[in-house]
Amino acid sequence: MSKLPVFISIPHGGTEIPSEIAGRVCITPKDQFEDGDALTREIYGIKNEVLACVEGNIARAFVDLNRDVTDRPPKNPDGVVKSMTCMGKPIYHSGQELNDDLTNLLLKKYYHPYHQSIRTGLDSKKNIMLMLDCHTMESIGPEISPDPGKLRPKFCLGSNFGESCSHEMAQRMAHCIKTAFELEDHEVVIDKPFAGGHITRTYGNNPVPCMQIEMSRVLYLSDPWFDSNSLTVSQERLTHLQENFIKALRNFFG
Repeated sequence: MSKLPVFISIPHGGTEIPSEIAGRVCITPKDQFEDGDALTREIYGIKNEVLACVEGNIARAFVDLNRDVTDRPPKNPDGVVKSMTCMGKPIYHSGQELNDDLTNLLLKKYYHPYHQSIRTGLDSKKNIMLMLDCHTMESIGPEISPDPGKLRPKFCLGSNFGESCSHEMAQRMAHCIKTAFELEDHEVVIDKPFAGGHITRTYGNNPVPCMQIEMSRVLYLSDPWFDSNSLTVSQERLTHLQENFIKALRNFFG
């Protein structure tokens, strides 16, 4: 079977702590787990099915690959580098917060290479028809989010309000996801609460359409699949979600 004409980006699935800052970090493994898009590489990382795939290795708590380089603390504590997790936990020991030199080093080593990989992939794979920036989201909006305290749908597709990909393309993908995951109409929404982050806005229709996908973590970080003590999810569940994702994409291009 031929590969899907898709470029997959997974910026928030990384788990590594950069060696340059390891001694400064005070968050727990659980804090780090909750701040990122846990196990998204296992769900969306369908390298054998698509033309191109790029994945981040560094945890979102330390370098956020889906932010503009100018989006930084203290103005935004949840910027490209962070002072606090999205749950409001301080990331660094008091007095050990990042300075400009460390910030620039992290961006040079981890942020810029990721975006160069995207540009190289888009330039070299001429048959790509769609880019997908793949994420997961809390089932209820945290305080730092645009929808604090609100129950979220199972999926949110971000089209940057039709700027990064057409409304028709987003609606077609929504239909394919509803079918593959056996969801109701209201469980898959477009542009609310997330219309697309920095990656979607930067690469959308530049040169190909780009869509952000947000999957609710209730689909895998909940009973009976999730062990909150070991922070692990049953492999059967992860495989099931990946198979449904592939099915949705094949139907989209079918």
